Amino acid sequence: MRDIVDYIKGLPASSCKIIIGSDSQVKSDSCFITAVIVHRLGKGARYYYTKKIHRKIISLRQKIFYETALSLEVGGMVHRFFADEGLDDLDVEIHIDVGLHGETKELIREVVGMVTGSGFKAKIKPDAFGASSVADKHTK
Repeated sequence: MRDIVDYIKGLPASSCKIIIGSDSQVKSDSCFITAVIVHRLGKGARYYYTKKIHRKIISLRQKIFYETALSLEVGGMVHRFFADEGLDDLDVEIHIDVGLHGETKELIREVVGMVTGSGFKAKIKPDAFGASSVADKHTK
């Protein structure tokens, strides 16, 4: 977290956006990745991620809800840390690995409600690159 704050404060004139997204891959176990992306608009980005191995989750619904819960957990920690550092004005978006096409479309309302009810902005595919690109890259 200290590295993230130093990165943000390193170019104070830049506008920053914090993006959090989770994705998973199921093999013999389920591998969950949660990424925190710091996007300095017009100046590039940096990301950090954490990996969690869980028993095999077969239900798509359970997997999507768990991914969303992981993102919200990290989002809460990031928001609290930023508030303590005087950076509570930073926007935090949660990117959810659901979209209007495919099997996950029926879950959109519920998981977006979870995120917005927790006080964060929610993005779904195709705008949810934090989950579908960054976190996905590390699940393989």
